[in-house]
Amino acid sequence: MAIILRLVQQFHPSRKQEFLELEKEFAALEDRGVLPKGERMMPIAAREPANTFIWQRRFENLSAAEATLKLFDSSSEHTELAKKQLPCFTDAWVEFYEVLDL
Repeated sequence: MAIILRLVQQFHPSRKQEFLELEKEFAALEDRGVLPKGERMMPIAAREPANTFIWQRRFENLSAAEATLKLFDSSSEHTELAKKQLPCFTDAWVEFYEVLDL
């Protein structure tokens, strides 16, 4: 069963540029193959406010998605960037979605 993993992060609106500059560094890690590539989105018209950032990726199954979360925790490069980005956050959470094949 395919799964979508979404990392949802809300940031202080006044720190948007700082947050996005650091996010570019995460994207560079993905480009180098250090981290898995994901899609990045911000709402235009949505339930979540405009200061919401979403990273998402499709996985074959829940185990693969969970393995990616563990990789984020174990990657020293990810951890260093996350420490820099943390002061920008107001909230963050993880979502898993089952992809339905109807």
